[in-house]
Amino acid sequence: MSPYDPSAFPPFAVTVDLVVLTVQRHALCALVVRRGEQPFQGRWALPGGFVRDDEDLAGAAARELAEETGLCAHDPAVPDVGNGAHLEQLATYGDPKRDPRMRVVSVAHLVLAPDLPAPRAGGDANSARWAPVDELLAPAEPASAGLAFDHERILADGVERARSKIEYSSLATAFCPPEFTVGELRRVYEAVWGVALDPRNFHRKVTGTPGFLVPAGGTTTRQGGRPAQLFRAGGATLLNPPMLRPEV
Repeated sequence: MSPYDPSAFPPFAVTVDLVVLTVQRHALCALVVRRGEQPFQGRWALPGGFVRDDEDLAGAAARELAEETGLCAHDPAVPDVGNGAHLEQLATYGDPKRDPRMRVVSVAHLVLAPDLPAPRAGGDANSARWAPVDELLAPAEPASAGLAFDHERILADGVERARSKIEYSSLATAFCPPEFTVGELRRVYEAVWGVALDPRNFHRKVTGTPGFLVPAGGTTTRQGGRPAQLFRAGGATLLNPPMLRPEV
């Protein structure tokens, strides 16, 4: 066997891209930044950046998340405490032509968090905003309004991951504050799935699913109307039976 020769292989860079999703005004929204530099200067893109020499992938994703949103990532295997967000690896994208500068492989991550504040731009981004995913995935002017690089594909994959995971896991509670009502949880499902759900049937399902929700011991009128019972996420990570997505 011939000895390993690093010079025989072309160098390439590794980046992390973030699909950061939240629910605002009853719509599923993604964080996008307007690029301030070439390539794709002036186009909207997902936040992200190059992995540093001393970072692993999770560390790079957590750093970019903190820089773009001020949020800290938490281990999805343990309950969230404080100002944290669910972060998980989504997929890897390595088309040789995905970045015109050089060969770049991107490891995308999915981030879910409750209603987040106005984003702040950083790095090579000169502005940032929350945008409904339906607008980003179906731009009115595809020739000029599409996302930079292959970020439309990455965003679509992230949205579908979120839509499918809330069927069989308790991940929908990652979009909610620590204490929430069944109505607030229902609006998360409606925003992520893009459908209207029957309130009574939804209430029966989520309160009857073992380990999904636990009473928080209080009520709230923040949604208007009669006081509604507050709940917290239970200990279950998998839902049995699952919350199946309605046929659209």
